[in-house]
Formats: sequence, C-alpha cells, structure tokens
Amino acid sequence: MVETIHVEAATGSFQALAAGPPDRALVLVLHGFPDAPPTFATLIEALAARGHRVVAPWARGYAPSPLAGPYDLDTLAADVVALSDALAPGAPVHLLGHDWGAAVTYAACAMAPQRFGASVAMAVPHPLAFLRAAATTTQALRSWYMAFFQVPGAERIAAARDFALIDRLWRTWSPGFALPRGLRDELHACLRASWPAPLLYYRAMFRPFGAAMRRLRPASGRAGHLTVPLLYLHGADDGCIGVAAARGAERYFAGPYRAEIIAGAGHFLAAECPDDVAARTAAWIRAHAAA
Repeated sequence: MVETIHVEAATGSFQALAAGPPDRALVLVLHGFPDAPPTFATLIEALAARGHRVVAPWARGYAPSPLAGPYDLDTLAADVVALSDALAPGAPVHLLGHDWGAAVTYAACAMAPQRFGASVAMAVPHPLAFLRAAATTTQALRSWYMAFFQVPGAERIAAARDFALIDRLWRTWSPGFALPRGLRDELHACLRASWPAPLLYYRAMFRPFGAAMRRLRPASGRAGHLTVPLLYLHGADDGCIGVAAARGAERYFAGPYRAEIIAGAGHFLAAECPDDVAARTAAWIRAHAAA
C-alpha cells in the first residue's frame, strides 16, 4: 500500500509517496519532467513487493515539496543526499532516477559515492554522453523544448490551455501510451501549484557548469569516473531522447555499468512498464548491492 509521508531533511521539508517495510533497504525514486510521484505508484508497489522500502519524493520545485530554487544539479543532488541521510542514516541507499531524476542520480553518485548502493537511471544518459550526442547526432532537434524554455514568456505558453504543451510532450515522448485521466489530472494540479519552477530547471542547465559537472567530467586515467554500480534503462521508442544518445556512456563509469533497451516502450518507463522496470531494478540491486 502506497502512503504519503513527509520527510524533514537538512535541505527542506519534502512530501513523498512510500511503500514497503521501513527496515528494508531503501530505494529512493527520483522523478523527472513533466512528471510527479503519482505516476510511479505502480512501480513503487512493485519494488516494495520485491522486498524494498521505496520512497518517491516530489522534487524541489514541485509542490508540495519546497518550491524555492536554485535548480542546478549541485542543489538537487544535495537534496538527494539530505533525503538519504534523513530516511536511512548510515545505510546505503539505492537510487532510481528518471529523466531529470536520472541526471540528479549521476550527480548525487558523483557527489557522495559512499552514500549510494546499486542504482538505476532511466531515459537520460550520463550528462556528458548527452552533450556529446547533442553535438554529433540529431538529438539537438529532439531537444527543441530545452531551447524554447529559454524564451521569455515560454512558461505562459507551456501552461496555456490547461498545459496542452505538456500533454503533447507526453504523447510525443511515449507514442502509443496514454496517461490515465486521474493521473493526468493529478499531474496538472501539481504543475499548476508549482509553475513555473519545473520549467526553470532548463534555464538553470544553461548557466555555467558547477561542481556537479566537474565531478562528472573524467580526469586523467580513471579518476573522476562514477564508481556506483549503475544500470541504464532506455525505451526503444523514446520520442524525447534517442537510443543513440547513450552510446559510449560506459566511458564515464569505473564501477559496474550496463545499458538495456526496453522494446515497445517510450520515455515514461515507470508509467508504461512498471513491472518490467521493477524486475530489472531489483535484479540489479541483488547482483550489485555489495559492490
């Protein structure tokens, strides 16, 4: 049974969905854009049924969690470390991040690798792999919305007609999938209460890179590579980020790394194939939790 909880962390008071016994190994689920924890409910239950404590917080900038920025990767990763300390002090935490949550997963694992156990990132490859793909493939065309969100007034256009643009992104990014009406209404309510903070993530990403990106950029030899065991999941039909964007990402990992393509799935993997994601995640954690 999924319940709503409040987590008092060093960086703020966060609301989250949770399931599973509190004494089990924690999987912290990090959502992306334009999304919120309710679309992860089935995945949360599936992971809890596989023996985990699962907590999915509304990220900074998403009501009812703190709306105040900044929204750079350093701040968002610090939130994840603080939430981990509040929920599982002294114990390894496994991360499962999607979209922006995937980017934050990489940043948190680079910031405090000793804090995290085997983790999973979905739909967004390592940030340096993504930047490389944007420069060498057609990914920049797929990512048109990132440039659009820089335009003054974009927040008004994106929210117009009850977030019609957001609905369009869901349709385009996960072709053939329709978010159930109740979940769509919950998501729209979250966005209305939060706007324009979710869009401001994209404006923060075009500012000069901070410590998070320096930690993710490899230094000489293997120094600077991520050591936390990480499984990368990508939908074969993702209309947001192409499969090619993740090619070569293994160069940024010193620890165990594997990329898996999920056939018949688009961008929003947690909503489209929650049982498949839960099975792959639980197997990865079992195989690498002690790595």
